[in-house]
Amino acid sequence: MATQYDADVIVIGSGALGNNAAYELARQGKSVIILEAGQRIPRWKIVENFRTSSRKSNFNDPYPNTPWAPTSYQENYIENIGEFELLPGMLKLVGGTTWHWAAATWRYIPNDMKLKTLYGVGRDWPIDYDELEPYYVRAEKALGVAGSDTEDQSGQGGDAWPPRSEPYPVPPEAETYYFQRLKARIGAEGYNFIHEPNARTNRPWDGRPACSGNNNCMPVCPIGAMYSGDVHARHAENAGARLITDATAYKLEKGEGGKIAAVHYRSSTGEDTRLSAKSFIVAAHGLETPKLLLISDVANSSDQVGRNLMDHTGVGLQFLADEPVWPGRGQVQQGGIFNWRDGEFRREHAAIKHALTNMVPNAAVTQRLLDDLIVGPELDERIRHDAARWVDISTVFEMLPHAHNTVRPSTKYKDALGIPMLTVNYSVDDYVKAAADVAKQDFATFVRLMGGSVVEDNTGWQNRDHLMGSVIMGDKAENSVVNGECRTWDHDNLFLATTGVIPASGVINPTLTGVALSIRIADIVAKEV
Repeated sequence: MATQYDADVIVIGSGALGNNAAYELARQGKSVIILEAGQRIPRWKIVENFRTSSRKSNFNDPYPNTPWAPTSYQENYIENIGEFELLPGMLKLVGGTTWHWAAATWRYIPNDMKLKTLYGVGRDWPIDYDELEPYYVRAEKALGVAGSDTEDQSGQGGDAWPPRSEPYPVPPEAETYYFQRLKARIGAEGYNFIHEPNARTNRPWDGRPACSGNNNCMPVCPIGAMYSGDVHARHAENAGARLITDATAYKLEKGEGGKIAAVHYRSSTGEDTRLSAKSFIVAAHGLETPKLLLISDVANSSDQVGRNLMDHTGVGLQFLADEPVWPGRGQVQQGGIFNWRDGEFRREHAAIKHALTNMVPNAAVTQRLLDDLIVGPELDERIRHDAARWVDISTVFEMLPHAHNTVRPSTKYKDALGIPMLTVNYSVDDYVKAAADVAKQDFATFVRLMGGSVVEDNTGWQNRDHLMGSVIMGDKAENSVVNGECRTWDHDNLFLATTGVIPASGVINPTLTGVALSIRIADIVAKEV
């Protein structure tokens, strides 16, 4: 008698990665169930929540934060026991955290994927760039990525790189005045300014309107020009997938032959449900995915689940230029400085990316002036003066995977459903500290070239919300969680669609790569179910 399944494939998590995988499977005729711990909320409601919030700098604040599906800023959601307080801004709702990302969609370059071979540090990917490239193309089309086909994104000033089989689906937007002025003055001294590929379409794409420059990408694009994962939730449902909200997965059930037989989820009322499938894709973020595996006691024969945690831990700088540069018009970030992305220096210190933050600075400017007891007409004048000259540099560093950087289910705290929260042990190594010294030298140069005066030297370590390594990919079952297909070594029907599989972080935002890997997972699973 044939086994009866609830679906061909169950996808756990309805963010950009999970929904893209679900859509690809559903459009190929597979029966798909998507489980989401949070709820569905319309864009207009998120925008209204932001408008009425007094906590504008808290990008999680406009989003649902329930006792059974908390955002990462909920007290005790993450207990930090290491040197650094890792506190990424993760969300739980249909569409996931791409609701409030800045939509940077870089590709890794080939050298990023062979770090150990080329530079003797970190780990190599078990797959080559050429294997992933066709999936980058599909991911860029799915997200409507705008980018330049003429720039060397390695920062070496050569021909267009990395290799592409197709152009970007959307051309790059015009340069903001802010970007132009920094590029003209700092770039003249040999700093390579590179346009940032982004999933913020500047022409109608897949039902989304062109960007109108609201400068509100974080915490929410008010018109939906910027891609968010809810787009492919709708596509998946239209293709036949079933989306179940208020469904927190808390156990993966092992079956015969090393396969995963079922997932158990719990609703906010405490009702438990078991669902079976031929294959499972865990598409929670880089902290929740290893937690689910650990509390289920699956996929961990290597003892690497929850280890090797990486963020692009960074530093920052704010200063006032000697001329108006008018930040805050257009998208919140447009490009960066890439002199330290690749080269022999990676044997000695981490790669470095300087991003040019282009958010409206008025709140930060005003708070600083009020702290200095400036009020009345002088306050108005100074706000106008300083906000026009504000320059904000956000720098990230390449992290290496270390087994001692861990995420674990908490033994102290549980959510309202009785499911453990998270405990993180995270520290920054000497490889990154050496790069920070280089970055600070660049900071001094930037200030000098712009005739600037430093407002805030934010050179203490900062979160960057780019979670990688926690369910690391490798070429051996002994030292990794998944193989090059993102298939767990221990269970051939369990795949992980998360940036947590990334084994070498580089300095670029990992979301596009995660989507590309997820589409690739879907193609593999579709042939097997």
